[in-house]
Amino acid sequence: MQAFEGAPKAWLVFNPNVAEGVRDLAPGAEVFVLTWLHQAERDVLAVHPRSDPHNPMTGVFSTRSPDRPNPIGLHWVRIAAVEGLRVLVNELEVVDGTPIVDVKPVLADGR
Repeated sequence: MQAFEGAPKAWLVFNPNVAEGVRDLAPGAEVFVLTWLHQAERDVLAVHPRSDPHNPMTGVFSTRSPDRPNPIGLHWVRIAAVEGLRVLVNELEVVDGTPIVDVKPVLADGR
C-alpha cells in the first residue's frame, strides 16, 4: 500500500558491518530509503496502473509500479524509532524482506 492508503510502519534492519552509518539516524528525521524491488518483473515496460484493467496501459516510468527494468524503489519516510541496528519508519510501501540499497537524508533546502 502507498502512504495515503495506510501503508504500515516497518523495521529497517541493518547488518552490523554498516553500524557506523546507522549511528546518527534519529526519530523525527525524514529520509529516503532506496530499495531493490526483488520480486519485480524486469521485462515489463507498460502496466495498467494499480493493476486495474480499467486504467489505460501506461509506461512504467510514469507509474509507481514495482515492475521496471531497474527495480529500484524510492520511499520518503519519517523515522519513528531507532533501536541499535533496527530503524522503525512510517508508511513504507514494500513487502517484507525487500533489500535496502541505501538511506539518504531529506534536505529541506534541496541540496
